Amino acid sequence: MKKKVIVIGGGIAGMESSAHLAALGYEVTLLEKSDKLGGHLLNWEKLFPTMRMGKDVVTFLNEGIEKGKVHVVCNANITSAIQKNNQFSVFLENNTTYLADAILVTTGYDLFDARRKEEYGYGIYNNVITSAELEGIFLNGFQIVTAEGNAPKRIGIVHCVGSRDEKTGNTYCSKVCCVTAVKQSIEIKERLPDAEVYCFYMDMRMFGMHFEALYREAQEKWGVNFIRGRLSEACENIDGSVLVKVEDTLAGKPLKMSVDLLVLMVGIEPSAGTKQVGKMLNLQFGVNRFFKTADQHTLTNVSNVKGVFFAGTCTGPKTITNTITDARAAASTIANYLSGHEIDDRIMASDIQLVALW
Repeated sequence: MKKKVIVIGGGIAGMESSAHLAALGYEVTLLEKSDKLGGHLLNWEKLFPTMRMGKDVVTFLNEGIEKGKVHVVCNANITSAIQKNNQFSVFLENNTTYLADAILVTTGYDLFDARRKEEYGYGIYNNVITSAELEGIFLNGFQIVTAEGNAPKRIGIVHCVGSRDEKTGNTYCSKVCCVTAVKQSIEIKERLPDAEVYCFYMDMRMFGMHFEALYREAQEKWGVNFIRGRLSEACENIDGSVLVKVEDTLAGKPLKMSVDLLVLMVGIEPSAGTKQVGKMLNLQFGVNRFFKTADQHTLTNVSNVKGVFFAGTCTGPKTITNTITDARAAASTIANYLSGHEIDDRIMASDIQLVALW
């Protein structure tokens, strides 16, 4: 009989890993809590750094699901999961039970709630929005306007909102915010060529392929202004514009500026589903509250529970490219496990080698 795998989470990691597992001959059930597959990618218009359309990647992933004949269950609300004799039982709210020889957790991430940074004015001032809301404007073909219905002449973009911030409890880098700000600043200038765009950043972390080139293009071709300094406060002017206060750390002086629209680059946090599934399956969490992997270098898809594996951003922030690569790696790791290769033996062997090296 075919061995069975349950994949929990129908975002890009869950979709790509399901397609690969099905292609390897396993019976795959993909459980997604919402009414469609695609996760956060459904809310993106263009993707950095190539500016290709997000819907093209969704189409690619759907083709793999259809070709592999993956059993997709949407609106799947998991109530409990148990393990017995190396087999798992996953129970849904509608009294359906699914059995599996392995589980892959791909529960993704949630966006940081910008209302937790009250000093930035999100949810208080009408002309403060998030990067996700700006992306929705692009995706739906809307015009960029202020709350008063005017085209903004000056737009501020604030990096690291909810990332690298001890006050919020998120001391890690979300990895995608800087390049998202660069991408969105270019898109703003394409739509509003006469507008002034200012990015307020801590450090520009352009670590991905072609990210640095996109950053240079934003400055040299589109005239986007980058100011190194963390925003300390935002307040509303009488005309509805937003006064921002920031220290320009390169110039060594404080800066005040009024912008017609302020965009907050919200970071990535462990999803509610990650917390829920983790408790159900007794999975370990790391110091950043994402799942803790068996080894940070060699076993990044392996959990502390035998037969349970990880893929995607449930273990930490990743780009779309890294997430898809991680999903394929997870499928390969599960195939090794189901074919009888004991991962625990590899952990012990690697420990022995490290001791020998020391």
